[in-house]
Amino acid sequence: MTEISLDNFATAHATGAAQVVDVREPAEYVAGHVPGAASIPMGQLPDRLAEIDRSKPVFVVCQAGGRSAAMTDALLHHGFDAHSVAGGTAAWTKAGRPVESGTPKGR
Repeated sequence: MTEISLDNFATAHATGAAQVVDVREPAEYVAGHVPGAASIPMGQLPDRLAEIDRSKPVFVVCQAGGRSAAMTDALLHHGFDAHSVAGGTAAWTKAGRPVESGTPKGR
């Protein structure tokens, strides 16, 4: 598993280079998520791989880092350039980074 620091992720996110996949459950996502993150809950990820752009790095986020680490390993196994975001959404929020709320688009 590859893990990216919150600061390095924030830099990638700010430059628009971040393809973010939030693997938390829908209610968690709705309550608050990294802006622009796609909601693909952990249990659905294997069936929704086609929704992720293989030509770009994928930054996987959950609440604290456990689920994102497991799903990063799965994405790496499928040939994605995937990175688990250290500390997850909790660390992102605690650092005062912007958060969006609301229902995921398209689902």
